[in-house]
Amino acid sequence: MTEPTPLPWPAGSSRSGGASGSVTDGDLLALTATGDTAAFSTLYDRVAPWVFGLVRRILRNPAQSEEVTQEVMLDIWRTATRYDAGRGSAHAWILTIAHRRAVDRVRSEQAAADRTEQVGARSAEVEFDQVADTVSTRLEAEQVRRCLDTLTELQRESIELAYYNGYTYPEVAQQLGAKLPTIKARMRDGLIRLRDCLGTTKGHRP
Repeated sequence: MTEPTPLPWPAGSSRSGGASGSVTDGDLLALTATGDTAAFSTLYDRVAPWVFGLVRRILRNPAQSEEVTQEVMLDIWRTATRYDAGRGSAHAWILTIAHRRAVDRVRSEQAAADRTEQVGARSAEVEFDQVADTVSTRLEAEQVRRCLDTLTELQRESIELAYYNGYTYPEVAQQLGAKLPTIKARMRDGLIRLRDCLGTTKGHRP
């Protein structure tokens, strides 16, 4: 006995004729195993409703139950050759496939939900870190601002023009109406005081 060839599914044209309702499900399975699409069509009509009922009781979701029912019927078509009438009824064999498929779907959905929850938890951690970084940046900016306030007006204005507004030294000198050597000297002294202020303050952090 060979595996049935893939069936274009649902096989509407093949679902008429062939096996009748007088044969058993086991008989239909045996014929399906030979690739008899008419037998499979009859079997489909017989068992698909109660396969759907079983799957629906496990999954509860109608759309997912329909999908799983189709997967079950496709399994039956593909694996009919594995059915052994000596080991149990066709009904029990089909129910086993349906139950396994439904449980697999539940586990798959649960795994997907767990992954989503984990991704959400990681996103929350990232958001928390971003908040911490923002607060830290603001505190440092406030600290720089406080240290700038300790400089002379010329030092502070020179540094702000050069480092916050992007002016060159000559442009700073022109903006402030001072000689270039004076601006350079004031900025050098101001940066030294600023560095000392920031270093001292950080050293006193708890």
